[in-house]
Amino acid sequence: MVAFPHCKINLGLQVLHKRPDGYHELSTCFYPVPWTDILEIIEAPSLQFTQTGAAIPGNADENLCLKAYQLLSKEHALPSVHIYLHKILPTGAGLGGGSSDAAFTLKILNEKFELGLSLVQLEQYAAILGSDCPFFLYATPMWGSGRGEILSKASVSLKGIYMVVVKPHVHVSTAAAYAGIQPHAPEKRIEHLLTEYALKDWKNVVVNDFEKTVFPAFPAIEPIKRALYAHGAVYASMSGSGSAVFGLFEREVALQPFFPDAVCWSGYLTV
Repeated sequence: MVAFPHCKINLGLQVLHKRPDGYHELSTCFYPVPWTDILEIIEAPSLQFTQTGAAIPGNADENLCLKAYQLLSKEHALPSVHIYLHKILPTGAGLGGGSSDAAFTLKILNEKFELGLSLVQLEQYAAILGSDCPFFLYATPMWGSGRGEILSKASVSLKGIYMVVVKPHVHVSTAAAYAGIQPHAPEKRIEHLLTEYALKDWKNVVVNDFEKTVFPAFPAIEPIKRALYAHGAVYASMSGSGSAVFGLFEREVALQPFFPDAVCWSGYLTV
């Protein structure tokens, strides 16, 4: 069975406060982007994992696809499988590529082996694998709260908007992004800002709090945001904890030549 795990962007990201469990309370809008990896799972004599395409840092034995399989196999009688992952989405980007691969692994295993797990049950498994994993069980914009795992459908549509995503050769760890961040309670949360203001006004009100710490620590990122605005973006922002930056445009633009040292994707949003 073959699937195409997609990435996401964050339309605004507010870090509200630090919780007693050590995590931070967040407010954001997860938005699906049709830039994908390729994932295939077939039955095999023994559990195997093969990864091609873009390099993934770390030990292959700790890949989230394998962790997803192992998590389900603790409570369900799964046969051995061979997981093939062709990696296209960049890592350390704030695009959720690894989380998407894990969520799609859960979905494929549930369907392929007729486990009968509900969406709620899949969400519970996904939340164990990563805070943004549950979002990738959906193909629609979602408000994210809690650690990002508490979801509700978002009344935001960018269908037909042209997007450019630029990922510089900079890897931002989550720990580095949180270092020095100052949580705060905003006057209005993301869900209000995105629905009360028109797209053309977002640049004045919709912010990603991680930019405050990530831009100074990684000087290559902020100029990308400025360049996207200079080329006509209606709205531009870093996604998640970085390092990818996206721009929203009202018409198609060809910007790859302006970012020769970065990984770029562009296309129309479909939802």
